[in-house]
Amino acid sequence: MQHPQAAYVDEQLTRLRSSEAASSSSSSSVYQKLRNLQDLHDSLDKMIRLSVTNKALSQVQIEKLLDGSLRILDLCNVAKDALSQMKEGLKEIQSILRRKRGDLSADVKKYLVTRKFLKKSFQKVLKNLKVNQNRECNGKSLVVFGEAEAVTISLFESMFSFMSGSKACGKWSLVTELMNQKKSTSEAEANEFTIVDSVFESEKSLKMEDVQILESCIQDFEDGIESLAKSLIKYRVSLLNII
Repeated sequence: MQHPQAAYVDEQLTRLRSSEAASSSSSSSVYQKLRNLQDLHDSLDKMIRLSVTNKALSQVQIEKLLDGSLRILDLCNVAKDALSQMKEGLKEIQSILRRKRGDLSADVKKYLVTRKFLKKSFQKVLKNLKVNQNRECNGKSLVVFGEAEAVTISLFESMFSFMSGSKACGKWSLVTELMNQKKSTSEAEANEFTIVDSVFESEKSLKMEDVQILESCIQDFEDGIESLAKSLIKYRVSLLNII
C-alpha cells in the first residue's frame, strides 16, 4: 500500500503534468507553476524524512538525486541573474520617464543589448537541457523523485522560452511551427517581455505602464524562483542527512 505522503506527491505531479500540457502560456501561469513546484519539493522533503524512504534509497540513488537538485539550482541561478539584469535596466528607464527629461535612447539600447545577450544564453541553456531521470529508483514511491526532476526542468524550459519570446521545444514543435508560419511573431508570442522589446526596437512611444507591468512580472518570477530554490536547499539537506 502506498504511503499517504507518496500518494500526495503523485497528485501534485499529475496536476503539474496537466498544466504543462496546456497549450496557453502566460506570466501568471508560469508563476503558478513555480509556486506548485515549490509545494512539490516541500512534499518531497517530507517524504525523504520518512524512515521507509530512508531505507529504500541507496547511496547511489541519493547521489543521483543530489546531482539532479544541483542541476535545478543552477537553472534557478541562471534565471535569477537574467531577471536581475533586466530589472536593473528597466529601473534606469523608469527613472528617466518619471523625470520626463533626458535621453532614453542610450538606456534603451543598453537594455536591448542585455536582452540579446540573455536570449542567446537562454538558447544555449535550452539546447543543453537534458532530463536525466533516476531510473534506478524502483517502486512507485521512489520513481516520483525522477519524475519531479523531469517536470521541474520542463518548467524551466518553458520559462526560458517565455522570457526569450520563443516557443518551447516539444513533441509537436515542428508541426506547430509549420501551422503558424503565416502568423506574425507578435501575434503568436506576445507577452510582457516581448511587448517591451517590440516597443523599444520599433522606437515607438514608450508607456510607463508597459514597463511597470514587465517589472511586476519580473518580480513575481524572482519571488517564485527564490521560494523554489529555498525548498530545493531544504530537500538537499534532508538527502545529505541520510548519508
